[in-house]
Amino acid sequence: MRSGILLVDKPGGITSHDVVARARRALGTRKIGHAGTLDPMATGLLILGVEGATRLLTFVVGLDKTYEATIRLGVSTDTDDADGTVVSTTDAAAVTSERIGSAVGTLTGPISQVPSTYSAIKVDGRRAYDLARAGEAVALKARAVTVSRFEVVGEERGAHTIDLDVVVDCSSGTYIRSLARDLGAALGVGGHLTRLRRTRIGPFSVDDAAGVDAIDTAPQLTPAVAAAAVLGRFDVDGEDARDLRHGKRLVGAAERLAASPIAAIDPSGMLVGIVERRGSDVKSVMNMPEEASA
Repeated sequence: MRSGILLVDKPGGITSHDVVARARRALGTRKIGHAGTLDPMATGLLILGVEGATRLLTFVVGLDKTYEATIRLGVSTDTDDADGTVVSTTDAAAVTSERIGSAVGTLTGPISQVPSTYSAIKVDGRRAYDLARAGEAVALKARAVTVSRFEVVGEERGAHTIDLDVVVDCSSGTYIRSLARDLGAALGVGGHLTRLRRTRIGPFSVDDAAGVDAIDTAPQLTPAVAAAAVLGRFDVDGEDARDLRHGKRLVGAAERLAASPIAAIDPSGMLVGIVERRGSDVKSVMNMPEEASA
C-alpha cells in the first residue's frame, strides 16, 4: 500500500469515521486518518491520509475552508441544524433582505463565536454532544474565528420562514451551524442549518474528490505533491536530502526558503520532510520515511 493523500466526497447520512472505516476496508490498511470531521448531515470534501502520509494531516487540519450551506430563518433547533429537535418557531416573513444583509455583515470578519452545544469539542475529556444528549449542562467558551466571506447567493421565502443559500469562506474551527444560529438570533427569529457542503480545504477542492464507492480505485496525491500544495516546495540536492534525513541542519540555507515551514523535495521528486528556518540554518521538523515519501 502506497502512502498518499486521498480526497473523498462524503455523502450525507454517514460520519467521517464511517468514511475512514470504508477506506480501511477498501485499501486493506488500518493506517488511515482524516483531517477534520464533517457532521453526518454534511456532505463534501474529506481529506484522508494513507499510511505514512497520515503524518501530513497535522498541516492540513488548520487550513481555511469553504462551505455552501442553507440557513432556515424562523426555526431554531437544539443542535442548530436539521438533525435536531425544534425548540422554537417565529414568523420570519417580515424580515427584509436589507436586515439580513446587515446581520450577515456583523458576522463577517474576525468574530467571537460560541460553538454549538452539540459539537465534538471535549469538555473535561468528554464530547460536548455526549454531555448534551445525557441532559447535562454544557457551557462552551467563545473562540476567535475569521469569516472572510459570508455571502447570501439565494433567498427563498415561505409563509413563515426564509431559506438562505450562502457561501462561507472561514478559518479552521468555525462552526457554520453557529453562524446559522447567530444570524437567526441577530434577526430575532431564530435559525438553523438545513444543508451543508464543504467544497474546499486550503488548496484542495471537492471537484477533485472521489466518491466513497470509488475509494479503492481513486488516485492518491503523493506526499510530495500534497505537502508542496499546502506548504510550498523547497528543492534540495541529494547531499542535502541525506543530511536532512539524518537530522543534520543545512548551514546558512535559510535564505533559500520561500516559506517556513516548507516541504523539502529531493531530486527524484520524493518528500524528504517538512523543514523550517532555525536562525540562518534549515532544520527538518518532520522527516518522511523514504518508502512513504514517493
